[in-house]
Amino acid sequence: MQPVHQRIALIVGGSSGIGLATAKLLLERTIPTVIVGNRSRKLDQVQSELASFGSVESFQANLYEPQDVQSVIDFSGEHARHIKYLVNAAGHFKPTPFFDHTGDDYDTYLDLNRALFFISQAVAKNMAANGGGSIVHIGSMWAQQAIKATPSSAYSMAKAGLHALTQHMAMELAAHKIRVNAVSPAVVKTPIYEAFIDPPHIDATLASFDSFHPIGRIGTAEDVARTITFLLSDDAQWVTGAVWDVDGGVMAGRN
Repeated sequence: MQPVHQRIALIVGGSSGIGLATAKLLLERTIPTVIVGNRSRKLDQVQSELASFGSVESFQANLYEPQDVQSVIDFSGEHARHIKYLVNAAGHFKPTPFFDHTGDDYDTYLDLNRALFFISQAVAKNMAANGGGSIVHIGSMWAQQAIKATPSSAYSMAKAGLHALTQHMAMELAAHKIRVNAVSPAVVKTPIYEAFIDPPHIDATLASFDSFHPIGRIGTAEDVARTITFLLSDDAQWVTGAVWDVDGGVMAGRN
């Protein structure tokens, strides 16, 4: 095995939303970070913006294309750099009634989970070869609680899978000094809502969910990113297999 020259963070889905906010926090902590995203122009823009925060690289990959997923796996398998931190932040969310789901709808979630599964496997092997690491999956409140206003059966099934994966990975990888946790956000203002809400109406639509949260407002990407960076850090070194509700109190009760 080649000697380790650098310990880095890999953020899958790091070009926007919670992934981007997490990248900023990690860079501020002087952790070199590689962000994976789908759109080359967006990646170039984000890399330029993040450069002032620290050492950042971008990696273009469409997680619905097997060859692109394999390229991320191959990158993760290069043990000369220790991927000490992994955040699986890539996501897709488009509320659809159960009766209206098509096979393509379902596969959108299933294929994304498959990509994250095998990327996580490759990164975990890198971590095991280099002395350990920490992984955080981004799950969802919808995996734990159905919300009538946002019918999301296929999405929730996929996120529940990530919650279960968190526990199984934590158990199997603990002997390799790898911790695995997840966060479970409620409504957070991120670009993911642009898939089904016209951009001019996003702020007003999301604001209508403020009172849904006992804390009185929807979340920001930074709210969730702060918890992710804590779970990644040695400050949480006795936490593994946990799914943390980062949801403004929604799972405690709703207004």
